[in-house]
Amino acid sequence: MTFAERVIDFNNHLHFDKKLPDGIGVMNPFINPSVREVSGVFYRKYYNDDKQRHLILGINPGRFGAGLTGISFTDPKRLKSECHIPYTGPETHEPSSVFIYEMINAYGGLEKFYSKFYIHSAFPLGFVKIDAKGKEVNYNYYDSPKLIAAVQDDIVHNIKTQIAMGVATDVCFCFGTGQNKKFLDKLNQKHQFFGNIIALEHPRFIMQYKSKSKQEYINKYLKAFAGV
Repeated sequence: MTFAERVIDFNNHLHFDKKLPDGIGVMNPFINPSVREVSGVFYRKYYNDDKQRHLILGINPGRFGAGLTGISFTDPKRLKSECHIPYTGPETHEPSSVFIYEMINAYGGLEKFYSKFYIHSAFPLGFVKIDAKGKEVNYNYYDSPKLIAAVQDDIVHNIKTQIAMGVATDVCFCFGTGQNKKFLDKLNQKHQFFGNIIALEHPRFIMQYKSKSKQEYINKYLKAFAGV
């Protein structure tokens, strides 16, 4: 199996049926046949080989990016405009995806970046909750101690599976210099997955709070990725 086929097989067999804290729901994009189709096209386009790649771990998929495309930090707009992959579903906009593809283009383009890096999430499925206004919003795996307890074993399994796909274990990158890094460091100390985990500011944080300094963060990403 190629790297692409291993990823596709992993994604298509994702499921989670453990009890969650009250008010928290799980979001599995891959139960949608259209998500399986477009994500399969993406992975076969950029990962149809046996090259070893470095893993980048986000938090968990959001509703308007990977929740619709099945591809980490890739919203429908970027899927069409940057990856040139047809998409007929809701054409949503995710700021994190905007940053990631600007960074990838600065790195040298999609083919070059995806030949060396593979982005997924610490927890591969999304979480949602209903906020005080009755609106469905994204929820992070680390936002609740009870949720962490419910998903920790699955996160360990997820990371082990990603490693078995053929990712390098000298260095792993993670998006999020706060809770995501803290939790992954704790797991890594116990399980010794990687020699080092390098944290980069989360794209959502950059776009929401540091957009005027976006180029500085792109440069920081490029410098970190140049080290492997």
